[in-house]
Amino acid sequence: MSNQNSKPAIGVTCGDINGIGMELIIKTFSDSRMLDICTPVIFASNKLINFYRKTLPEINFSFQTLKDPARPFHRQINLYTCWEEEINITPGQLTETGGKYAVRSLQAAVQALKAKHIQALVTAPIHKKNVQSAEFNFSGHTPFLKHFFGADDVVMLMCADNMRVGLVTEHVPVKDIARLITRQAILKKIFLLKESLQKDFGIDKPKIAVLGLNPHAGDEGLVGKEEEEQIKPAIKEAKHNNILAFGPYSADAFFARGNHEKFDAVLAMYHDQGLIPFKSLAKGEGINYTAGLPGVRTSPDHGTAFDIAGKNRADETSFRQSIFAAVDILQRQYEYAQNRSNPLRRISDAVLTNVEDERIEETGDPER
Repeated sequence: MSNQNSKPAIGVTCGDINGIGMELIIKTFSDSRMLDICTPVIFASNKLINFYRKTLPEINFSFQTLKDPARPFHRQINLYTCWEEEINITPGQLTETGGKYAVRSLQAAVQALKAKHIQALVTAPIHKKNVQSAEFNFSGHTPFLKHFFGADDVVMLMCADNMRVGLVTEHVPVKDIARLITRQAILKKIFLLKESLQKDFGIDKPKIAVLGLNPHAGDEGLVGKEEEEQIKPAIKEAKHNNILAFGPYSADAFFARGNHEKFDAVLAMYHDQGLIPFKSLAKGEGINYTAGLPGVRTSPDHGTAFDIAGKNRADETSFRQSIFAAVDILQRQYEYAQNRSNPLRRISDAVLTNVEDERIEETGDPER
């Protein structure tokens, strides 16, 4: 964002054409107030939008076809056409066509993001099985985006209100998790998480809770060695680098006792360890943010929902929150860049950092 008053162009992918993605998009942007905060650019086709618009007869939704994604129409919904050919749309069905055109939408959108024709990207859900091909061999959006932008690493970060949960491992089989929990992997995620909390969420000195891998965080090595051999050393090294990282905490009671409210983010070791409590507490309003990319990407915290696709039953709350989050993160990144360019602010931050480090060294408590 070039200034505080500009409305960013937000690119939107259609997701699986047989899922709920297009219904979410139509419901979200049928509210004209959304155009007060951003300029949407949908990457899909005229026929796909019109197909799902007919399943939502009570909604008024119009758009302008866009030839150049770098020149969207402001105060209007824009469609950038990714394909012209006729395709078979079968709501609720897992088909090769559904995955093929989801990838086509995504590829066009990330090219526009890389070229800075759009300022942020919001992705509708895809299905991990039918997107697989010679040109897309990834387990989901996050590893694809990491590869496309050549990022050293990224963090899958789930957000809702002031709750943020990042993951060390993402979509991997449970049997493979333990070998991927290494000191270096954890440390890289902690560093990325700290940087994102500062730059993307405006938290000057974030506090990060790190969960254990094993039951009861290993019980001092009695129930697994990962905490002693990998997780604790990573936390210790993070502290030596002036990061307020704490743990490892036993995952079974951490969220139930509300301990996540004492921290700016929580780093979970694997997918279900973080997402089960997150989705239970977020109550449909959570979003997924890919921290560590050179651009902003958000998405809803759910999947394609084939069971309700095309039935006018999809709840757009999480998708709408994804739009809000993308706009908010862009604004915070702008403010962060402005603050970093102010030498007096840098000196002030350094003083505050030293004071905070000394206080925690004395008390050992992130809350006091």
